[in-house]
Amino acid sequence: MAKGDIVERVVSYIIKAIVDEPDEVTVTVVEQGPDEVVAEVRTAKGDMGRVIGRRGRVAKAVRAAASAAGEEEGITAGVEFLD
Repeated sequence: MAKGDIVERVVSYIIKAIVDEPDEVTVTVVEQGPDEVVAEVRTAKGDMGRVIGRRGRVAKAVRAAASAAGEEEGITAGVEFLD
């Protein structure tokens, strides 16, 4: 299993459950260091607001889930939401 696999699967699952167009969701895991990854999330134009949520609450929850998934793998994980 590659580094960040669990993080990618968890983030992808959550985001696809939230958006209107789950087929447009892409989650790319980028290594930032020996024990750190960042999941880059891209969605359809209209779905990004839904993913970030009011005052960033949904985004914060997604980051918390990614962090927990990273801990399961013994790495630090973050999430970036890209247009």
